Amino acid sequence: MLETIQQLLPDLNKAFFQTVQMVLISLGVALATGLPLGVLLFVSDRGLFLENRPVKSILGFLVNMIRSIPFIILLVALLPLTKLITGTTIGPIAASVSLSVAAIPFFARLVETSLREIDKGIIEAAVAVGATPWMIIKDVLLPEAKPGIVQGVTLTTISLIGFSAMAGIVGGGGIGDLAIRFGYYRYDNTVMLVTIVILICLVQIIQLTGDAISRKVDRR
Repeated sequence: MLETIQQLLPDLNKAFFQTVQMVLISLGVALATGLPLGVLLFVSDRGLFLENRPVKSILGFLVNMIRSIPFIILLVALLPLTKLITGTTIGPIAASVSLSVAAIPFFARLVETSLREIDKGIIEAAVAVGATPWMIIKDVLLPEAKPGIVQGVTLTTISLIGFSAMAGIVGGGGIGDLAIRFGYYRYDNTVMLVTIVILICLVQIIQLTGDAISRKVDRR
């Protein structure tokens, strides 16, 4: 077993950094797009200071539609878009397109949920003193929801690790690709075990780090 692992070390190292690359790219896109989308979903809801039912309905429908598609189907369906954007359909950069599309609505809903946990009295007080919508979002909503948003980032990152493993099915690279090529197709249980252990350790580290940061930024 040790000899097999030693032989696989170069491939394991490459696969690990491909997974990290996929996750970081798609997480960055999810944060940049999903955060404002989640805020918009919240503030456009009924009774809020930017209430807009058509916007809320349209955005909610699009988010739910993407989230309802299993990732493996989404991965295949977005291959033409991936080819258009990256010029290829294989490799970690290409896989990041589908991962980003899956992560954006997922993270947006987590942001919306975190904002819903804020005491409505705080929002009403900010409106009463004449704060602009931007000031309410920047100085009230985001600071108050920070612990929940941090947990949302943690959950999104962990989900992306799982999704990135599926990307190996279509040549996305990463740990999942290694597990499929060396573990599944060659019936090598050692490779499967090693990749599973790596993924478990990675998820545990991210979860513990996210929990620690969430506790640190929690002002309650």
